[in-house]
Amino acid sequence: MRTFAPLDRCYSSSCCCCHVRTGTIILGVWYMLINGVVLLILLSALGDPDHYKLAHAEFGTDFDFTDDASICIATAISLLMITICGMATYGAYKQRSAWIVPFFCYQIFDFTLNALVAISVVVYPSSIQDYLRQLPDNIPYKEDITSMNPTCLLFIVMFFISAILAFKAYLIGCVWNCYRYINARHTADVLVYVANDTTVLLPNYDETVLIPEKDPPPPYISA
Repeated sequence: MRTFAPLDRCYSSSCCCCHVRTGTIILGVWYMLINGVVLLILLSALGDPDHYKLAHAEFGTDFDFTDDASICIATAISLLMITICGMATYGAYKQRSAWIVPFFCYQIFDFTLNALVAISVVVYPSSIQDYLRQLPDNIPYKEDITSMNPTCLLFIVMFFISAILAFKAYLIGCVWNCYRYINARHTADVLVYVANDTTVLLPNYDETVLIPEKDPPPPYISA
């Protein structure tokens, strides 16, 4: 019979109608595919930079999005993300919780950045209009969006940001539950013997060594 500590029970083994291990594997593969596509685009941009050239005037800034240094940095980040996602997928498949930690830390970092964006939108609502004005003129429905009531626009933006944050928090919970589930399976449980409806816990090795030895019985003397 197995016994678990109370904290080991504080996790759910289901995630999106599937097991947490399966959900973590699917999530890791999905992130690897996305970063793989981004990596292919970046490598194509390095090979043919004129094809992916964006005019500075379209973004109202002097920053070059397609210079070699920026593309190399983005390529390194994509490779790092593919490695982290691959580690999480391997860790969930082979039930090695330590391999999931980098991906979990990335999720926390990504959630924090999105939360800071939400806070900045609430504190500075005019930043939404400034961002929309910097977009290229060929963006569909740009004029209709910029002409909306600022309060209504703020409400719509906050609704979408809140939905994204809630979804990211749910994914973080799935990965965390997978980490706890794997740790619980690898925890060395105490052996329990049940006899006559009474549970007896076996002492560990240190306690057994400290038990004093009993004196030997007196010698047998025949009458």
